[in-house]
Amino acid sequence: MARLLSDLLAQRAADTFVGREAELEVLRQTLEPDGPLVVFVHGVAGIGKSSLLEAFSHQARPQGATVVRLDCRAIEPTERGFLRELCGAIGCDARTASEAAERLGDLGERIVLALDTYEVFRLLDTWLRQVFVPSLAANVRVVLAGRMPPGPGWLAPQWHGLCRSLLLGPLSDEEATALLARAAVGEQDAQRIKRVARGHPLALELAASAVTERKGLALEEAVIQRVVEELSRMYLSDVEDPVTHRALEAASAVRRGTLSLLRAMLPDVAPQDAYERLRALPFVESTRDGLHIHDAVQEAVSGALRAGDPTRYRDLRRAAWRQLRSEVRTAGLSELWRYTADILYLLENPVLREAFFPTGSQEVTVEPARSQDDEAIRAIARRHEGIKGAESLMAWWQRVPESFSVIRDVNGAVAGFYCMFDPATVSRSFLDDDPIARSVGAHLQAEPMPRGQRALLIRRWLDQEQGEQPSPNQAACWLDCKRTYMEMRPHLRRVYGTLNDMATYGATFQKLGFTAIPRPQVELDGRTYWIAVLDMGSASVDGWLSRLVGAELGIEESDLLDAAAGELVLEGQRVRLTRLELAVMDYLYQREGKLATRQALLEDVWGYDYLGGSNVVDAVIRLLRKKLGSQAAAIETVTGMGYRFRRG
Repeated sequence: MARLLSDLLAQRAADTFVGREAELEVLRQTLEPDGPLVVFVHGVAGIGKSSLLEAFSHQARPQGATVVRLDCRAIEPTERGFLRELCGAIGCDARTASEAAERLGDLGERIVLALDTYEVFRLLDTWLRQVFVPSLAANVRVVLAGRMPPGPGWLAPQWHGLCRSLLLGPLSDEEATALLARAAVGEQDAQRIKRVARGHPLALELAASAVTERKGLALEEAVIQRVVEELSRMYLSDVEDPVTHRALEAASAVRRGTLSLLRAMLPDVAPQDAYERLRALPFVESTRDGLHIHDAVQEAVSGALRAGDPTRYRDLRRAAWRQLRSEVRTAGLSELWRYTADILYLLENPVLREAFFPTGSQEVTVEPARSQDDEAIRAIARRHEGIKGAESLMAWWQRVPESFSVIRDVNGAVAGFYCMFDPATVSRSFLDDDPIARSVGAHLQAEPMPRGQRALLIRRWLDQEQGEQPSPNQAACWLDCKRTYMEMRPHLRRVYGTLNDMATYGATFQKLGFTAIPRPQVELDGRTYWIAVLDMGSASVDGWLSRLVGAELGIEESDLLDAAAGELVLEGQRVRLTRLELAVMDYLYQREGKLATRQALLEDVWGYDYLGGSNVVDAVIRLLRKKLGSQAAAIETVTGMGYRFRRG
């Protein structure tokens, strides 16, 4: 069988790899019967984590090991997404963690599962540690490579001796000399580069490329934290070819470079040519997901563009947003995560960015509550709630304990908890017994969702010390909630939240799209409990995020529809829609330019068990056109089939 180009590139990467012998020895120990079960390889951006994995894989396979390497950037951080990607890599159709683990263990005598760029996988860290890794056969080892060290859950007593942390530092002087020699850098230039790069592999490679292409290029010394940033800017300024320069700036403004995004951002450039120019750069990786610029370089280039030409930076992101918004509407479930991650990358709201992809180190662990947590949960509830409030909350703990998750500190003690559930999965009597859940149920009855769409109620979150006030533990709760958001999409429609302190959270909630439900709030123990609702619309999580990004970029997503308010916006005037009118208009709008058949509308808006005739669709369309007035032509009739929405 002929070798693939990817095999040749991997061979070349392994052949040009230098140093790291001590680190490689640690990884080789995973191939031994008494070696560590899990190894965390961690270090700053550009320190060589992926290169180390590649070199280890190249050494392990000739020794009879099977190495399965996955890039977390391309995987939805949910159990569903991980199993789908893993099964594609190992050739199975397992539906559970145990089935996938069994298949993985059957691949050979020694198997290594390597997860690269693990820092973006924090949403799934607890599930991997508690469910998937313990289900693996004894012949399987796991290597996790990312920027962050292992979280406190991996440091618990049961993992002692089984989980090892491997911090990557700078290359030694000898290793840096060898790397530069292989890059054909002369001795004099090598000495200058080593003074500047200080053993940082990516900095060494960037500087080597710069001085090779421009002899005598001046290199300025910088503190180690800014070496890559300064060298990246130097490299960019040294790119004399305007197409490559513009393509690099454009690709640095988005999460990944694709032909369609390059076409949208650079309409006067041949996208294939720009793509190939980018792929040839030494710090750009070509994957099946598209082109990925090394994080450190990407951050430096985009930062320089944002500071130096904010208008161009905004215009690039606007063009990317419009293209992604168009593509996500037809994306299959297996592709949806890529577009969600792309949209999130464009979002600069720090609250949401941190809620999905936290940048700080993980000091606590969030996991499902256990029966032995009872005393701690009750103590926290009694400390921060009134008598009736605590009783009501503890009734949920007694009846539906699976709705509770706890935050554990570095010592494993409970430092907080939150309660969250889908009201449709809970007994109606339970909902009626709780005044807060009863109010949410009443709102769902008064404003029902289309069939097949679901809701979440975040009943309460409480920190041991701060109660519901902002804290690192509360941030950990919000992070864990986002995992559930991802698991439930594209069916998650609404999120309800409960809080006392509207003064602290009101502005943030409003910015995220939450509004107080239009009914009296709940009074318990002389305290007011506000209930806010976020209606994400028929496009679920992706539609919500898209609207937030559009608002940040100053783009009106629609000059006709405000789905959250249930209103048409016509020349500054607002026209209220009925529930059915809103559902039909939102359905057509989310599929702009695409045919919506009468049958599809009946099934997705009215529901599969609707027994009436299809003429109800035409009746609602007539009412919508009447309310649209001069904009009525936005809803086109496709004769004999259905309707299509097009903005004028």
